[in-house]
Amino acid sequence: MLDRLRRHTERLKQLRQNHLRENNESGFTLMELLIVMAVILIILAFAIPNLIGVKKHANEVSARNSLKAINTAEIQYSSTYPAEGFACNLASLGGSIGDAQSAQSAHMLSPDLATGQKDGYTFTISNCAKVSVNGKDQFTTYSVTAVPQTPGKTGDKGFCTDESGEVRMDPQGGTACTTAAK
Repeated sequence: MLDRLRRHTERLKQLRQNHLRENNESGFTLMELLIVMAVILIILAFAIPNLIGVKKHANEVSARNSLKAINTAEIQYSSTYPAEGFACNLASLGGSIGDAQSAQSAHMLSPDLATGQKDGYTFTISNCAKVSVNGKDQFTTYSVTAVPQTPGKTGDKGFCTDESGEVRMDPQGGTACTTAAK
């Protein structure tokens, strides 16, 4: 009986192989495809949150670097336009293509940063203090903030700087920057 079953199994295998050769059919079964899809979905379930974390970190690094660029532009601006002191808005540090360089359009900051929006962060210059020098108002201090446009999604931390050039951070994503940014 066992011999008969083996012969029958061998005969079925031969028939299946002949059928596949004749019809040139080879491929995956539905079950195999479903298993592969399930494995891919499981891998994606682990990868997507990591990608979001990497993007937030990249945005935070960009925000810190942008604050450094703003500080550099402010120093350059105050050297180029000493009667003005520091610029009290990002538009003055930037400028449109084709505009002549002036105190209102200094072309010292990239256009994307001069708009106040870059890589998921919003940048603002505030707390500008004026003094009158020879009857002309001159800004002697400023502070710049960078906050996430969507806290928790585009970034977790807020960043601040001022004329000292030190970049500080707020771990809550606001403007209460007390910790030195690393």
